[in-house]
Amino acid sequence: MVAPAVPEVTEEVLHEAIESRTESLSSLRELGPPDLVHLVKQPLRQHTKQIGVYHHVTGVDASSSASLAAYINTLAYKEFGPSATTKTLEGTYCCYNAFSRVDMRVHAPFPGSVESYCIDERGEKRKATDELWLETYLCSVLRAYSYADDGTGDTIRKIIGVRRFNPVTNTETEHRFLSAAEQLFFRGWSLGSDSVVQVPNVVSNHLTTGLIKYFHTTGRHASGINLFEKLRTQNVEVASLLAKVMFMGNEEVQGIRVLHDAIKELPMDYVMLDTQAEFLLKKAETAATPELKEERLRLALGCADRSTIAAPSEFGTWARLAQVYVAMEDWENALTTLNSCPMFTYQDKDAPVMPEPREYHLPTLAETRLDEIDSEPDSRYSEQIDPSLLGLRAASYRGTFKQAYAILTEMTAKIGWDQLLKIRSNVFVMEDEYREKQESSHYPANRNPSTDVLRGSPDPGANGDAPEVEETEVVEKSDEAGQETDGESLAPTLVVNGKPEDIERPSSAVDPDVVKKAEENGSEDHSSRLNNKRLCERWLDSLFMVLYEDLRVYTIWRTQMAQYRAQSMQYKKSSEEWEILGSLAERLQHTDEAVEAYRACLGQRFSPKALAGILKVFMKTKVTRDAVAAVIRLVTWQYRWYSEFSPELLHTIRILIEDEGAVKIRSIIQATNLPQNVLDLTHHYAALCATFRSSGTEG
Repeated sequence: MVAPAVPEVTEEVLHEAIESRTESLSSLRELGPPDLVHLVKQPLRQHTKQIGVYHHVTGVDASSSASLAAYINTLAYKEFGPSATTKTLEGTYCCYNAFSRVDMRVHAPFPGSVESYCIDERGEKRKATDELWLETYLCSVLRAYSYADDGTGDTIRKIIGVRRFNPVTNTETEHRFLSAAEQLFFRGWSLGSDSVVQVPNVVSNHLTTGLIKYFHTTGRHASGINLFEKLRTQNVEVASLLAKVMFMGNEEVQGIRVLHDAIKELPMDYVMLDTQAEFLLKKAETAATPELKEERLRLALGCADRSTIAAPSEFGTWARLAQVYVAMEDWENALTTLNSCPMFTYQDKDAPVMPEPREYHLPTLAETRLDEIDSEPDSRYSEQIDPSLLGLRAASYRGTFKQAYAILTEMTAKIGWDQLLKIRSNVFVMEDEYREKQESSHYPANRNPSTDVLRGSPDPGANGDAPEVEETEVVEKSDEAGQETDGESLAPTLVVNGKPEDIERPSSAVDPDVVKKAEENGSEDHSSRLNNKRLCERWLDSLFMVLYEDLRVYTIWRTQMAQYRAQSMQYKKSSEEWEILGSLAERLQHTDEAVEAYRACLGQRFSPKALAGILKVFMKTKVTRDAVAAVIRLVTWQYRWYSEFSPELLHTIRILIEDEGAVKIRSIIQATNLPQNVLDLTHHYAALCATFRSSGTEG
């Protein structure tokens, strides 16, 4: 298969990229940045001049110094021939080992012998051992999955000039990957975890996330079951991972048995309880009768409730409990539970910190040329965008805030904004209400948003021990969610679905700090009504304002669209604005409107984000031919920007083959009216499914 083109970033000062990487080693927190490949080149007609160029890469085999030296050789020998203008004098490959916190390096001069060594956080040189190479190899595979793009192009645009390869291309490399994972599995917690997990443990860390993502992407469930069966004999906590892979592989009965046996040994393991709750929640969605749905949700509630007691400081347990309440349509408890979620500052992936380069050289591979895709970068940055669309804060949410916002939007989609505000005022002490009561009496002492989170609810025990929850920090919540709750510029009156209605602007909940000051003054309130209410966390109060901003912009857009259509006029927006509106509608769970906006965007220019959004709908509605057409264009765009590997796109093709059969999917790809070199890129993904003997590839 043709490899992606090689981007080149030219340094101002020779070797400054490597020096900058060395300086940043002490600040790396998790898996580390993509691998750095640095070359020193010499123009053929200027023998005294040397030029430093570099690019980043993921997915290269980092199991030994020989494999990394081989990659450097492939770059050096590309320049041979009559058209060559430079020659490579030396190359350096840097690959971070997150287990031992060292940067493994291979230096290959031309000509000369290869030298391998490692640099620690202090910048000191150390010897590279076999154990270090094993750790480095596993980290490189995990980084390849962590830094892979999801098809929308967002990850590709974050770091310029990153080549992305598939680290596991056959059953032989899979065996090596899983063997390394087995040997280092119980050290995985040291790699850190996703930003929604506060404390990494044996089954919640970057290693287990990478393994689950690999099995989900490739469908190699039997290999996953085999791996976790062996690891479970050493630690029963691994049963939660084993059950997850069994559920993926449609071995649900066996998965439930595994969890049942493990829960007997560890009745308060929060990951196992959460896995059970998640499974029951999915089963409730597909229940045949309302009675069966109610029964499954009741069981899910029990598991989710216990998991919050087992891990009161973890966001995931509370979020799951809130999701169960939403499914049960118990809106007050859903909002109360959401309010008690511990929020964490989002920690982005380690990114390379490089000095300002002299120039970029971003070549295009001939095999990836497609007119509609090549025109995308030119028009993207020349468009005028409505400031109100650029100011939507929800688009920048990540981690815990993004998940909490998704729960809030789901509630809004189901019951409407007005009803949500009524429930909010029933559950939380509002600012005007508090002031009114302050004038007549005093507010109760010793209350805060955490300790009184479920006061007055049918089951106060669901919140676990009050002291434990009280200690839960809401880390830098004001920075993440924003504190601007006044928002005088927001229009109070809007039109929904073409009918004049008021979208009520949410009034502020009482600030917990105000209550705290009142407590310090020794005031007490004997109002039973306020005693049964909770204090709203500032981040959740801010989330309501952000949701209001989203709804306001969305409603104005839909109103204007309806008015223009009524007058048979064309509603005009730039492609970037259509993309933002599509993302807004998707965020608010208005699928049809999102597709409409994304189609309008694609009508003006190619957008991987818009096409990926439409692809989700094609997959959900089983529109196979349109899904394949979308995948072909997304795969080609990925190759255009040096990525031959996207786990999400590989998973999409695997599901298409599983549903329709490999022969039919290959025929649809081949029948598409696009150049053969473009079709071959997608055939490569289909061939990977055949290599892994995925379901549907037999015929």
